[in-house]
Amino acid sequence: MIEFFEYIGRVVFSLLDYLGALFALFLETCSWVLRGAVRWGLTVQQMAFLGVDSLLIVVLTTTAAGMVIALQLAHIAVQYGVVSVVGGGVAISMARELGPMLTAVVVAGRGGSAIAAEIGTMKVSEQISALKCMAVNPVKYLVVPRVLALVLMMPILTLFSMIFGTIGGAILAYQSADIPYEVFWNSIVSLTALSDVSYGLLKGVVFGLEVSLVACYQGLNTGRGAAGVGNSTTSSVVAATIIIFISNYLMSLWLFPVN
Repeated sequence: MIEFFEYIGRVVFSLLDYLGALFALFLETCSWVLRGAVRWGLTVQQMAFLGVDSLLIVVLTTTAAGMVIALQLAHIAVQYGVVSVVGGGVAISMARELGPMLTAVVVAGRGGSAIAAEIGTMKVSEQISALKCMAVNPVKYLVVPRVLALVLMMPILTLFSMIFGTIGGAILAYQSADIPYEVFWNSIVSLTALSDVSYGLLKGVVFGLEVSLVACYQGLNTGRGAAGVGNSTTSSVVAATIIIFISNYLMSLWLFPVN
């Protein structure tokens, strides 16, 4: 029994240590940004790689999610005679929850893993040590552009997720339950508020910050050899996904309280 509680204690302290390290990296990144030490050229390149190149897979994923939601809601709505709520239900689900969260998970799997692998490879090949020898701060040189890129691009990707997820839901509702597009659209207008979209975009900003910080931290703390790079990449995706789900729950409690 004592060993069990010791194990729990070690896990808790490891978690707190990890979160503290992420927060310290966040503060250092903010300090460089506030001082204007931003490599805008590299930031734009990262925006293209992490944002534009991720658009197709994000749209495909969230469109499918919107279609699945509409498939379930449409048949239940037809059964109970409340087809006027299907459009609003799909739009609210995509704006509040699925759009931001699925976008973040997809980007964590594609972009976050790439960041961790790239920085991890630089760590293993001692390129980061070379930067330090040249008096170049690795956080300023490597972390700041990637964090800024994801923070700026994630809400844009989230907006596309909301739009295409809702469009997919409208198509599926019409094809599977004969719900007219006009009824679907009127439901969105009557049930969806601007705050649903704006809070969803806010979630996207937070998720972008979380994914980028986790990926950069794992890359900077990569172990030796190719196995170390692989472990950092895997840990980046796993940790970012867990943090996304937990923070999504907490932000939903705060932004969308149940009256």
